[in-house]
Amino acid sequence: MTSQSTFTRREMLMTTAVTAAGAAALPASLSARDSDKDTGWIDAHSHIWPPTVDKYPLEAGKTVADLAPPSFTGEELMAIARPVGVRRVVLIQHNGYHGFDNSYLVDAWKAHPHRYRVVGMVDSRKPGSGKTMRALHKTGVTGFRITPSRLGPDWLDTPGMAEMWNTGAETGQNMCGLINPSDLPGIDAMCRKHPDTPVVIDHFARIGIDGKMRKKDLDNLCGLAKYKKTHVKISAYYALGKKKPPYNDLVPMIKRLYDVFGPERLMWASDCPYQLNDGNSYEASISLITDRIGFLSESDKQWLLRRTAESVFFV
Repeated sequence: MTSQSTFTRREMLMTTAVTAAGAAALPASLSARDSDKDTGWIDAHSHIWPPTVDKYPLEAGKTVADLAPPSFTGEELMAIARPVGVRRVVLIQHNGYHGFDNSYLVDAWKAHPHRYRVVGMVDSRKPGSGKTMRALHKTGVTGFRITPSRLGPDWLDTPGMAEMWNTGAETGQNMCGLINPSDLPGIDAMCRKHPDTPVVIDHFARIGIDGKMRKKDLDNLCGLAKYKKTHVKISAYYALGKKKPPYNDLVPMIKRLYDVFGPERLMWASDCPYQLNDGNSYEASISLITDRIGFLSESDKQWLLRRTAESVFFV
């Protein structure tokens, strides 16, 4: 089974061409005000970062040379997203660059509170994770990335993690799992213990990252449907299955999730800027949902492309 480190190495196969794409001029009809309207689609998962480190220092050991692409700001993202109808985005803390410092994303929310919501990060190994979550809730942070790659092998079995799940049940802030299929049983156990905590599974739990959609993995992911506050992001197509457009090989997995979760608990996301490499594109990602899945009704598309993410994060 492909490890977290393999996924990260693939993420780093980026070029500066992404920056050029993001800097493309916007159509004249799309004003800055349009981007803040509560209309259009929602990208439920994208990263952004600035090209400089003076105000937003990188993790120890990282330099600007590690940024790939060298710049991917909110405006660069929206320059790609707006032309295909995306108006709002859930911004995901990039722990590989800024660790547990959520400042850049929080500042992006402060500048555009209607456009963005934030999935931040809290170090559950330190005391006070619940207090930190509550403070961040006031700054657009409606979810928290949790992942064994950052928190260690016992990541789910600590007092701080229990405090996070308990706090999430009270505040409505989501536990957003960046996990591998092997982590699904542990998430299932946490959902069983904390049924009132909202949970979002990123990127199909990476099922298919090695090109194989194993039935037992999909069974485990579908098993989370019994917890009514659990949702799944259908995202990161560039990293799963054949890893190239038109992504039709992922449709059977989407159909299985659709059958057990329903469209109301599934949400599309791009995972930009990583969706922009190796012949993949933002438009190819969203058009799988808008144009190429025959069993989706127009109402289903509204859920996958806006209403689910809106009900989960834009609250």
